[in-house]
Amino acid sequence: MTFPKIEKIELFKVPPRWLFLKVSTNQGITGWGEPIIEGKTSTIEACVNELSPLILGRTINQIEDIWQTLYRGGFYRGGPILMSALSGIDQALWDIKGKFLGVPVHELLGGAVRNKMKMYCWIGGDHPEVIIEQARQKVEQGYTAVKLNATGAFEWIDSNRKVHEVAENIRMLREEFGNTLDISVDFHGRVHKGMVKKLIDVLAPYEPLFIEEPILSENNEALRHIYNYSSIPIATGERMYSRWDFKQVLHESTVDIIQPDLSHAGGISEVKRIAAMAEAYDIALAPHCPLGPIALASCLQVDFTTINAFIQESSLGIHYNKGYDLLDYVENPEDLQVQGGYIPLLQKPGLGIEINEKKLEEGAKIGHDWSNPIWRNQDGSFAEW
Repeated sequence: MTFPKIEKIELFKVPPRWLFLKVSTNQGITGWGEPIIEGKTSTIEACVNELSPLILGRTINQIEDIWQTLYRGGFYRGGPILMSALSGIDQALWDIKGKFLGVPVHELLGGAVRNKMKMYCWIGGDHPEVIIEQARQKVEQGYTAVKLNATGAFEWIDSNRKVHEVAENIRMLREEFGNTLDISVDFHGRVHKGMVKKLIDVLAPYEPLFIEEPILSENNEALRHIYNYSSIPIATGERMYSRWDFKQVLHESTVDIIQPDLSHAGGISEVKRIAAMAEAYDIALAPHCPLGPIALASCLQVDFTTINAFIQESSLGIHYNKGYDLLDYVENPEDLQVQGGYIPLLQKPGLGIEINEKKLEEGAKIGHDWSNPIWRNQDGSFAEW
């Protein structure tokens, strides 16, 4: 068996805020990846271009050796930039290998442990007036679970008024939908340690499915003070980039759910390893994915083969997606449609999606310069976004 060799790597910066990577081979098989750090697209482009000489000419049966070379080949390793560039390359190589062998990636990862994956989607929490309307839209689209941001800009120690506004958002959803809708609350790293327990107190009566990123990942030592405070499951991990970043929180068992991002945490290869580590500590997996269709397809390939994966994020209709949405660049959007709260097992070879290259070229002509907003508190001090 003669495996394809990597001949060419191309990057496409497309709206609303995505970067797609295309790997072409000498046998005409192409693979797609999504290497991106939101707000640092040009930096990731530069990193992929720096890594390309280590990839060109390699055969696609060498995914693990390529991963190790890209990760360990420089004296400095890890972090969001290198790991995001590596993530997109890794996704594309798995896509090619699956297409070459004529099987979905989940078959190469050991086979599926489930025939469908439970999904959730984001709704507005920064602006309470849209919460019910957006939740109804998601339910109409087939979702049975949603996530909302807990707060807007939040002080290190903030007022009772703002604390109770957080509770009001989820109260409205519970009143409207009862227990027919699973509701998760994302603290988004906006909340500092001194306010977390107070917010948990007001949220607890409404029984969130989980609380996400209650503190910034650089303050993970504070999780031990939060974890035993409440029965609400605690999730974190979107700003952690390798198994070494997850090692301590897993060892200390101070979370219930980890959320590595398939476009930030080393791609399919690394997130599969992180998930196995979490399984050994009886911790669930819910990959972070507010990104595009390639990232989502990569997440699903891992989810389908991972026993402790329990829910998957989707960016369909998220407020970032202005002009272009999740499925606009996909030739087979029907395969990513939510049905009764789930996406069925992907059956096409590789990642299971086909990219509409004409639409991609149109989007690349537009490009984007997306960056996250800079927030300020009322006194003018910096606030976490």
